[in-house]
Amino acid sequence: MGYAGGTRDDPTYIVIGDHTETIQIEYNPAVISYAELLNVFWESHSPFYKGTARQYMSIVFYHNAEQRALAVKTKDERETTLGRNIYTEIRPYSRFYMAEDYHQKYYLRREQQILNDYRAIYPDIEDFVSSTAVTRVNGYIGGYGDLSTLERELNQLGLSEAGKNRLMEIASRGLEMPSGACPAGSA
Repeated sequence: MGYAGGTRDDPTYIVIGDHTETIQIEYNPAVISYAELLNVFWESHSPFYKGTARQYMSIVFYHNAEQRALAVKTKDERETTLGRNIYTEIRPYSRFYMAEDYHQKYYLRREQQILNDYRAIYPDIEDFVSSTAVTRVNGYIGGYGDLSTLERELNQLGLSEAGKNRLMEIASRGLEMPSGACPAGSA
């Protein structure tokens, strides 16, 4: 979680300037394409809300002409298919500023047992934030993913038995089975 798209140096949640809250995704194009990431983006939120504040607007940042063209194309296709205006901005990437520590992994921070497990493994905030396991568990706690996938990967997430039990308790109440589920690493 962080801020991008504005002109202010070192934005914070309190003094964000003209930046937008966003995430930065580092990906391997041999594993997942930019087009597939855009599909997840379009399927995972409602781009129909015309925000009044830049802080919470819908936005896609691109790094090159090919990404820009693909973002514009998929936006246009989505508008045509749905018959509605999409208010997502498509802008060039300039710089990403990491948000303050207390803004990282929002859902997980509300679950003390699981948070304690991961803070023991990742005492450095940068390692904590960039951990795939932490990101996936944050998504599961937030209600994203599906129960069968969680059950398959539970023993590889680095949690104590108490942490695993708590995660399964949470997931059993809030996760759906695979049809149309959003990937668990989303925020």
